[in-house]
Amino acid sequence: MDAKRFETNAAIRDCSPPPLGLIGSSLLFAGAGLLLFGITHWLIPSLNTSTTLEPVLLWFLCAGFGLFGPLLVVILVFLRYEGTLGRTGLWRERLRFHPMSRADWLWSLSSLFAIATLAAICVTVLRQLFGDSFRSQPEFMRMKPLAAGRYWILAAWLPFFVVNIMGEEVLWRGVVLPRQEIAFGRWAWLVNGTGWLLFHLPFGLTTMLILAPTTYILPYVVQRRRNSWLGVVVHAGLNGPGFIAIAFGAT
Repeated sequence: MDAKRFETNAAIRDCSPPPLGLIGSSLLFAGAGLLLFGITHWLIPSLNTSTTLEPVLLWFLCAGFGLFGPLLVVILVFLRYEGTLGRTGLWRERLRFHPMSRADWLWSLSSLFAIATLAAICVTVLRQLFGDSFRSQPEFMRMKPLAAGRYWILAAWLPFFVVNIMGEEVLWRGVVLPRQEIAFGRWAWLVNGTGWLLFHLPFGLTTMLILAPTTYILPYVVQRRRNSWLGVVVHAGLNGPGFIAIAFGAT
């Protein structure tokens, strides 16, 4: 690993973030999960009966503004409380967004392969268990396969995709994970992954089982490499092709 990665900017070094223990971690992930529950089980169904927009578009709008908007506020509040907001070195030293090395790319690609393999096994087993009733994605993300005249949905999805990936990775891996490492040491990835998995509880049990490899492997490699960009690469490498597959009816 590049030795420069461990050089700490003096402006950030003087403001080491406090630990985030079990209670704080639980409250943070539970609060985000409750917000997600309200959006997916109340707001979107309510709007679905009163508008003509497709459910997936309602998901983009409601989650984009109603979930990731508040999570951005949480990021700013955390960094403000730490005294690191606006300081030199925030992006690289505090949030650990370092340039990707060759080893980082190898870890990212290996993680993508491992997660995709394990998720495929989960889907196969669940399909065998539940048969025709099995659904690999939540109801609010369902959509008719794209055809001529509806490709514009991809343009609507793209900004949501960026906000989704960067919003979660900056918060869960950039802000939260380093503080959990202070509290839990080498097992911080396990706490982070469990909280992230429970955050997805509103998606339903089967979706959670499919997501479990992602929610544990991704925090592990980010902690191991101490580079939040790995989380962005892996998260985007899964969500991007996943949505494209859904959009064109491949799942």
